[in-house]
Amino acid sequence: MDKIVIEGGQPLRGEMRVLGAKNAALPIQCAALLADGPTTLRHVPQLSDVRTMNALLAGLGCEVTGERTLTIHPGGVSDGPLEAPYDLVKTMRASVTVMGPLLARYGRARVSLPGGCAIGARPIDQHLRGLEALGATVTLSHGYVDLAAKRLTGAAFVFDLVTVGGTQNVMMAATLARGTTVLENVAREPEVVELALVLNKMGAKIRGAGTPVIEIEGVDRLSGIDHAILPDRIEAGTFMVGAAITGGDVTLRHAPVDDLHAVIAKMEEAGVLFDVTPEGLRVRGPDELRPIDVTTRPHPGFPTDMQAQIMVLATAARGQSLVTETIFENRFMHVPELCRMGADIVVHGNSAAIRGPTRYSGAEVMATDLRASASLILAGLIAKGRTEVRRVYHLDRGYETIETRLRSIGASIERYHGARG
Repeated sequence: MDKIVIEGGQPLRGEMRVLGAKNAALPIQCAALLADGPTTLRHVPQLSDVRTMNALLAGLGCEVTGERTLTIHPGGVSDGPLEAPYDLVKTMRASVTVMGPLLARYGRARVSLPGGCAIGARPIDQHLRGLEALGATVTLSHGYVDLAAKRLTGAAFVFDLVTVGGTQNVMMAATLARGTTVLENVAREPEVVELALVLNKMGAKIRGAGTPVIEIEGVDRLSGIDHAILPDRIEAGTFMVGAAITGGDVTLRHAPVDDLHAVIAKMEEAGVLFDVTPEGLRVRGPDELRPIDVTTRPHPGFPTDMQAQIMVLATAARGQSLVTETIFENRFMHVPELCRMGADIVVHGNSAAIRGPTRYSGAEVMATDLRASASLILAGLIAKGRTEVRRVYHLDRGYETIETRLRSIGASIERYHGARG
């Protein structure tokens, strides 16, 4: 098992490119199931989650080739099992996003229920209710959900709560349904907008993505396309925090500035300096960070996937900050590890009171989930001495060779293979 070791105290300076977005790539990989020919995706991030989705698609009968440029041909799917097995779904919850495409194109799907995860239960009831509204028969037994429909029929459906995966699943299913579907209280995240863009390029008729209401007029077929994945806003935000807390000066090429307004606004409130340049987004850390109050919200609010990282910035600020998590329960699992390094953080329910500035001391810490891993790396960048982050397989789900890329802008960081724990 790998570990990452950081010697803190080095400011981040230089330039790096923001890579393709994992949360956009995964549903678009699933969308390839809807096409009657091959789909080619470019700028695909090299992540364990992407490889897991490729394995799932291959198991369904797709021909999957390439890496950074990925081609998915669903020609053999009709002869396959049409099943997302537990062994894959348990490692990556996004596997359930094949439900909508399989049901719409092939009339049936069998998908393992994902169960709980480190940051909360995150049930898929909204996915299933939306698909039932389109005419699917849903049966749950022995830990699996079986879905069937000769052809889905357009309908009006209101999500009880905003769900990115549910919006994507039902939207994909509706592209091949008979008639018009109207989805209300949908997710507005950039990754939902990107998926709608891809589906429309394939021949779908989707309006309203990025607003609370999406309308889909069903079509008879979709075609394979060639598409470049948009840059990852969460990766960009993580490196923005790294530059800020180290007093650095980093330019992020291809940073998706329009998708980062909430994060940039909070960081500016803390004193971080930003400039949009022809090369990208320049981020400069101030002499002293100011405290901030942050509440996670669905897009366009502050993203929950940046909560752990912004907490590290808050620990580096002088004064008291408050971070409130409204999206997922149990998403403060990084707090005990940050406290082991010296942070003063007190959790009350879904809020964390932070008093800074923290003088972090390097320590051995354990990653519990993807974004928690990133927060520990960030804390290590400003800690005195050596920080060892273990269980970094979580990190590899969402950050491609983060140690190499941080080292390229000045961090003292190495990965070691075969570490215990």
